[in-house]
Amino acid sequence: MTEPASDNPVRIALGGTPLCALVLGMLEPDPAIDIERNDVRPIHRAFRPMVMEQAFDVSELAIVTALQASDHGKPIVALPVTVAARFQHKCIVQNANFTDLEPNDLIGKRVAVRAFSQTTGAWVRTILEREFDVPSDSITWVTQEPPHVAAAVEPPNVLRDPNGAGPAELLERGDVAAAIFGNDMPTEPWVKPVIPDPDTIARASFERSGIVPINHVVAVTRAFAGQRPNLVRKIYRTFGAMRADAFNESQLALHPFGYDAMRPSVEALLQYAASQKLTSRQLTYDELFGEAMEIIATT
Repeated sequence: MTEPASDNPVRIALGGTPLCALVLGMLEPDPAIDIERNDVRPIHRAFRPMVMEQAFDVSELAIVTALQASDHGKPIVALPVTVAARFQHKCIVQNANFTDLEPNDLIGKRVAVRAFSQTTGAWVRTILEREFDVPSDSITWVTQEPPHVAAAVEPPNVLRDPNGAGPAELLERGDVAAAIFGNDMPTEPWVKPVIPDPDTIARASFERSGIVPINHVVAVTRAFAGQRPNLVRKIYRTFGAMRADAFNESQLALHPFGYDAMRPSVEALLQYAASQKLTSRQLTYDELFGEAMEIIATT
């Protein structure tokens, strides 16, 4: 079925990963698609406008933001496409000038993270609980920013630093026992992982469980999906087609694509997102991806 032509450009906000660059490179030359590229850096600054204002038609989106958007009825359709993922065990660190902690030592302590809803933080808390029996509610989380979804309520053990200090500053001063970082990991010599030998433990955990710590997916607005479903299908399939060019063999395993491949990892996150009070209840997998699959499966 041919879609009616649209005079409106397709507003796209994607990060700078090789996969996103390849997908844009395939879509932009298509004369049937007028793309308005929104170069938002860092890409997490696109997430709040996407869920709260539908500022883009297509956007990269943190998976926890997608969960919270679904939980609070935002008109966003998440696609089962992993565009960013990594092993997260190394992302919680301490200041070796003050402490020599292991995961169980965090119970009763203060830990900094940019936002409680930050996806890296959600995965680190999942790792702490699944693998080290350290529940999220046993730690006080010191944050700098609120959730991207304004209606999301933070649990009582989440505090906002009154001075707006970021995790690196709090950790450097010794005001917190540990801090969680994503791509902004500090490089000072005092930075020390809380989880010993984190890369080895992360690889063993992945090989044992098959769970991939997915950071970012792709989402479209419900209005765009309703108006241009053929283009949604094209975007989804282009992401799938470009994966082999964007990733080597080991990276492919860490960037699952499609409904079935992403299910084990996302269902684990759904469970722990609920226990961490990131969502008001445990969402089902189809609440997150079911709407997208109805569109994708239509020919």
